[in-house]
Amino acid sequence: MNVPEMFGSMVFNDRVMREMLPKKVYQSLQNTMVEGKALDEDVADIVAAAMKEWAVSKGATHFTHWFQPMTGITAEKHDSFLTVGNDGCVMMDFSGKELTKGEPDASSFPSGGLRATFEARGYTAWDPTSYAFIKDDTLCIPTAFCSYTGQILDKKTPLLRSMDAISREAVRILALFGKHVRRVNATIGAEQEYFLIDKNDYSRRLDLRLTGRTLIGAPAAKGQEMEDHYFGSIRPRVKAFMADLDEELWKLGITAKTEHNEVAPCQHEMAPIFDNANKATDANQLTMEMMKKVAERHGFACLLHEKPFEGINGSGKHNNWALSTDEGENLLDPGKTPEDNAQFLLFLTAIIKAVDEYQDLLRISVASAGNDHRLGANEAPPAIVSIFVGDELEAVIESIIEDKPFRGKASSSHIDIGTSVLPKLSRDNSDRNRTSPFAFTGNKFEFRMPGSSFNIACTNVMLNTAVSDALKDFCDELEGAGDFNAALNTLIKRELEQHRRILFNGNGYSREWEEEAGKRGLQNYRRTPDALVHYCDEKNVRLFMRHGIYTREEMESRLEISLDEYRKAIHIEAVTMMEMLRRQIIPSALRFSSSLASAVQAKEAIGLTANAEKTLCAKVGRLCDELLSRTDELGECVDASPEDTREAAIHAADRIIPAMEAARKLSDSLETITDRSFWPIPTYSEILFYV
Repeated sequence: MNVPEMFGSMVFNDRVMREMLPKKVYQSLQNTMVEGKALDEDVADIVAAAMKEWAVSKGATHFTHWFQPMTGITAEKHDSFLTVGNDGCVMMDFSGKELTKGEPDASSFPSGGLRATFEARGYTAWDPTSYAFIKDDTLCIPTAFCSYTGQILDKKTPLLRSMDAISREAVRILALFGKHVRRVNATIGAEQEYFLIDKNDYSRRLDLRLTGRTLIGAPAAKGQEMEDHYFGSIRPRVKAFMADLDEELWKLGITAKTEHNEVAPCQHEMAPIFDNANKATDANQLTMEMMKKVAERHGFACLLHEKPFEGINGSGKHNNWALSTDEGENLLDPGKTPEDNAQFLLFLTAIIKAVDEYQDLLRISVASAGNDHRLGANEAPPAIVSIFVGDELEAVIESIIEDKPFRGKASSSHIDIGTSVLPKLSRDNSDRNRTSPFAFTGNKFEFRMPGSSFNIACTNVMLNTAVSDALKDFCDELEGAGDFNAALNTLIKRELEQHRRILFNGNGYSREWEEEAGKRGLQNYRRTPDALVHYCDEKNVRLFMRHGIYTREEMESRLEISLDEYRKAIHIEAVTMMEMLRRQIIPSALRFSSSLASAVQAKEAIGLTANAEKTLCAKVGRLCDELLSRTDELGECVDASPEDTREAAIHAADRIIPAMEAARKLSDSLETITDRSFWPIPTYSEILFYV
């Protein structure tokens, strides 16, 4: 396999454009892609013709505007290149207008009230900063999505706006240090966790098929407690899947780099190389789609739910975030002496300020019904947002706040592991803290709270905009300073002292930290509705309006969509659970009870005692009675859901979820005593330890 030759072979990338476009057209497009300049409309027809020629040569027959509505997944409507000329002859054609603009039905996507059913028109607009690609013999053109009135209905548009905002303010900061760059990019490396289970087991579980997670299921005798799956030898069948996935992703120009077994049985991870936030988001959406598609070929089902199995590790998507100039400088690289790196310290201070002031937005960006099951358990960070900076940076920060000389670390910059055979290892300037939601990891921050199924655009909109705001405040203060160095020192000291409460290097799982965070005034929104209701707090609305990311109406629509999505997810889970309990679990357990009763009669008829059968039969019957009662109570909770979206979301959290948990507890108890031949669905032992 020639990987360099294969890589990007299905992408209309820079190399292809350089070969196929006239020099002036290519340069005009580059000005848009690299510098963010407005697209020259005159180039559209030329680019479209070249794009069609290239796509047809690769076997494509159709094109689609590929966009990211508020569903969190991608959408596409396919049109063929086929057209009929005046002479009646059929030809393959693709115009600049078809490239730059599409018209999907806006009323059929979530709009949070921005669109009514009779207001159907919407537009997709070509995003020339993200490469077009071929998937399933279709040319896919990344696009933004907006309503007829221009209000945004997608996740890409605000991300692009936030990238412009952070670039604008970061360029201003760098100018203060005598550096004049054209653009600063937020770069992302999104680590993707997922489960692979046998497709046959998946098909027999209604809960997995409809909700993505197991709503009932007793723990297996063995889970992850032996710690033998993490980084363990990859099963040949899984390795074949990974090899196939790599090939598909490489063709699409996605830099799949790392793959390994994760902590839980059947859990795995894939990580790419960093790219700018827009391309990285597009790539991650494609990655999730390809994971599911390739899994099918190998007889697997790929689970991207945050908590498909109770009691073992959930799946996250670690959002590794950094800032880099168009000249390649990583602005979060502290260098060998971070205490003397004023530029780094200023950017670090801005991030600390941003995360502290907008911790609610970061929590909101990862809020979902699925992620609520994951946060705070089994190696996922807690719901309390905090920043880990490591011992060295913490010492630097303390020296600045206390106005004392920095003494540096006593430890060596190398690790001596005690044998002459093995090389000395260089020591990073910070350890890793797996319980920290937002951890500095050497030259980037790793935001570990997003769930595995998430579109990372939302998280990075929040992060980019909050940091942009802090940088803007700093620029406004420093640009007018008479003595820049004195003003810089004063600003950094003041802001670090004011926002030091968000810094925490310890165990985020501990009860002591939860109490300490409360004393510091940090927020702890354990449930999605508790966080979401703060989305449109006035300070947040002003933030996004100040930087041109959202209008007030667009924010209110997103709040409505998120609350509605949450209550619908819980409703679907509850109804699915009731169907499984009423039509599978209870009838199966009753059949087992009947078989026990028959055994009692048969033994007593010949003069034998049947104490064990009687005891077990009574226990099964009692659990079935209780489970049927709990199932009916769950149904009453579902029927009592309010019509108002916000009230329905809170009702789901307050009443429906506890009712589901009570029913599950009884069902799981039944599973542990019911004869396996009677149990109607695959158990955890079968699903997680397939051969």
